[in-house]
Amino acid sequence: MTTAPTSMVDQSREGDVLVLTINNPPVNAFSPGVPEGLHAGLDVAEQDQSIKAVVIIGGGRTFIAGADIKTFDLPREQAPDLRGFITRLDAFSKPTVAAIHGTALGGGLEVALACTYRVALAGAQLGLPEVKLGIFPGAGGTQRLPRVVGAQKALEMMLSGNPIGAAEGAQMGLIDQLAEGKTEVDLRAAAVAFARAHTDARPLPRVSERGVDGANPELFAAARAGLGKTYRGQLSPGMIVDLTEIAATRPFEEGWNAEAGLFLQAKDSPQSRGLRHIFFAERESARVPGIGKDTPMTDIRSVGVIGAGTMGGGIAMNFLNVGIPVTIVETAQDALDRGVATIRRNYENTAKKGRLSMDDVEARMALLTPTLNMGDLAQADIIIEAVFENMDVKKDIFTRLDGIAKPGAILASNTSTLDVNEIASVTSRPESVIGLHFFSPANVMKLLEIVRAEKTSASVLATSMALARKIRKVGVVVGVCDGFVGNRMVHRYGDEARKLVEEGANPQDVDAAMHALGLAMGPFEMSDMAGLDIGYSIRQHQAKVRGEPQPDGWLDRIVAQGRKGQKTQAGIYDYPDGRKPVPSTETSDLIATYRSEKGLQTRELSPQEITERLAYSLVNEGAKILEEGIAQRAGDIDVIYIYGYGFPAYRGGPMQYADEMGLSNVAAALEKYGQTPAPLLKQLADEGKTFGAWDKEKGRG
Repeated sequence: MTTAPTSMVDQSREGDVLVLTINNPPVNAFSPGVPEGLHAGLDVAEQDQSIKAVVIIGGGRTFIAGADIKTFDLPREQAPDLRGFITRLDAFSKPTVAAIHGTALGGGLEVALACTYRVALAGAQLGLPEVKLGIFPGAGGTQRLPRVVGAQKALEMMLSGNPIGAAEGAQMGLIDQLAEGKTEVDLRAAAVAFARAHTDARPLPRVSERGVDGANPELFAAARAGLGKTYRGQLSPGMIVDLTEIAATRPFEEGWNAEAGLFLQAKDSPQSRGLRHIFFAERESARVPGIGKDTPMTDIRSVGVIGAGTMGGGIAMNFLNVGIPVTIVETAQDALDRGVATIRRNYENTAKKGRLSMDDVEARMALLTPTLNMGDLAQADIIIEAVFENMDVKKDIFTRLDGIAKPGAILASNTSTLDVNEIASVTSRPESVIGLHFFSPANVMKLLEIVRAEKTSASVLATSMALARKIRKVGVVVGVCDGFVGNRMVHRYGDEARKLVEEGANPQDVDAAMHALGLAMGPFEMSDMAGLDIGYSIRQHQAKVRGEPQPDGWLDRIVAQGRKGQKTQAGIYDYPDGRKPVPSTETSDLIATYRSEKGLQTRELSPQEITERLAYSLVNEGAKILEEGIAQRAGDIDVIYIYGYGFPAYRGGPMQYADEMGLSNVAAALEKYGQTPAPLLKQLADEGKTFGAWDKEKGRG
């Protein structure tokens, strides 16, 4: 074939070796223009008898970091033909060498596997992460990788989606030679020399002609058995196991064809759409109106944390993990000692699992300064308050901080529900006040709600976003309201769950319906884990603010009996072994008594009704949040729910899930169950639109 060259692929000669350099910054994705340029290079090598071998290398900082996900929804004739190029590369008559630095991920590694040889810098990363997008390696990866590294390692790489280093790749035969040096220039020289040394190799050692080592029926049976726990309800992991087994037991061509058909099925599934949606939504959430590259930021070199409890200690660990010193303050020595001991114990437990060395533990603990004197926070660049959720207590702390903190210091509250504007009002510098809502356990959960108050400055907001990235959190900017985005929605979700029980459902039936949707925990299991006394306190606070009587729901009665959840081994469920929930006779009796006292009529509720009422209550509240501008975009809500509340990523979040269900169906179901659809939801449903389309119309998605 003859193909016109493109600006994305440069051609250059090194004697009898043709070097094709991909220039598609920033990550050399396999976008339109790349295959055309590579085909053009192979045309030249095919037609010029003086060229004995071809080297394919990435320009800039990486090889090929994968396919261009943005092209997945293009018509087939417009999408880059990765499989077509790989078919030609595999059959090419002259030796080809993939020269790998940076990353060779997804389609990039599939291109490398179709080459005759692979040379890499030691620091390169190799992987097939497609499972994280609800698909699998669809350009020969499921068939070639097992032929190189064996069935078991191929399954591990494809099912986890995690990359391996080039040094490990060399040990297992995935890399033929590790290049000395660290630069692209070093790599190019090594790859050209390797290619020249193998110009006469015949027959060419094509990966597609190899067999698969280490395959047996027990391996695949064990892999399938593990999918239910790790990938409950997901489609593509099972396909990966099936295709790897085909690679091990059938000719390459048969597996290649099977892969093509299953790939389209996976790519066009709601699961893949959901995972691709959240992939882009997470990146879009980093874009904040009014914040640009030129927005000044504070260099955070020291952190103060007020409160050494579970939350404060977890927050402190985030900064210690990245080498930022932390001063942590408590009001009593025993509380301070407990908090520091917990931090050390957490690190030591991590070291026992081999994820840290004891030297790492000591280095992190050396960055922690415990104190009972709030005045020791005077030089901190940011101070994060993490005390009990009580407005009076928080206002008292911020009043004191206003007189202690240095000019320019950021004053942050870890409040999960309270009004950040009111907290800021007691300071003389409300522009320096922001909400940083960490999720428990704070050293583990990836979400950070960044609450922009009315007077929060652009600099403080930009600094907080950058800080979230530095401590490896997904930061999402939200506005001020009761509960912000996540907890405001979960309060509505919890209200609906309680109503379902009042109407006749058992708590375990409610939780089971959400398990079926893909959540690891239902609303009552989640409440027990968080502590029922937290919600109880919030309901009491809300009633006080509104001037209403103290609440007397069935959940309030459970707390009144001392059943606070997992921490007391009794809540909605019993916890005889400390963690596993067991339906409680005491709770069942209490609910029955409550229904009788209140004169509530009960009925049978189907799993479908339970799921719809709970999921759509989230969606409806989310629509109100969008209308009010509390969230910038529907995608932000999805990011919050996946990283903060365990909504299954393959559903794409509650708003994407509603789009998949059809907003007209969601609105109709809400009305059927006696709920009024939010105006925005009703409008989009009537217009036949989606939340995703609304984001795009607003220029936010």
